[in-house]
Amino acid sequence: MKPAIAPRTYSVAVESPCRLPSSHRPAPVQAALRRDEEPQGQRQRVGQHAHIFREGDRADRMFQLVDGAVMLYKLLPDGRRQVVELLSAGDVFGLSALPVYDCSAETLVSCNVIAYERAAVEHSPELLRRLSSHVHAQLCALHEHAVLLGRKSALERVATFVMHCVPGRGGFDCAGPRCGGDSAVVRLGMTRQEIADYLGLTLETVSRAFSELRRRGIIAIDKQEEVRVHDVCRICQLTGAH
Repeated sequence: MKPAIAPRTYSVAVESPCRLPSSHRPAPVQAALRRDEEPQGQRQRVGQHAHIFREGDRADRMFQLVDGAVMLYKLLPDGRRQVVELLSAGDVFGLSALPVYDCSAETLVSCNVIAYERAAVEHSPELLRRLSSHVHAQLCALHEHAVLLGRKSALERVATFVMHCVPGRGGFDCAGPRCGGDSAVVRLGMTRQEIADYLGLTLETVSRAFSELRRRGIIAIDKQEEVRVHDVCRICQLTGAH
């Protein structure tokens, strides 16, 4: 009998605890950050679920994420939220064609960011070139997200989200299944409500999609924030991209 092969474990984010009411969230970021001067920007440490800026704030700075995870979102007048982008290390945010930010930026976990004065970026060709390379990659990801929101079913959206949490799989340069097994354990790093707001679904629909994936034997959910994928290729085929 062949020995059992342990699944690979990927860790893509730290645990995202229950959201606190706004009155219990950390004070505004600018009031309590450690800042270390850098040649062209200020490094800032931002706590979990803290706002770096809010929609409508004056857009006088741009940011680059050093580590952690940040979500950009917009609120509709009736309070509904749409998460428009999920950011990871290296991503640039705070870009706006207006004098104010057109969305809000909130950390999902504790993060380190570098803040650049908008005027300094506009007058530094080298800095602008370096940041632009990251922005180009993010635009390509936004194209994929537009397809997800416009054409994919609820199950395809959730499958796509899970696949994005498996490093090195599902993309152009996918390494394919390893010899002897193709399982993975991923930490989602987001609450179900945050996932729903990112995928343009209701909380109930996201829960039903996860239940369906579990019923089919594709995943197992041992913890609220942890998903064990039994067959990565099989869930990849459910993303609607193949």
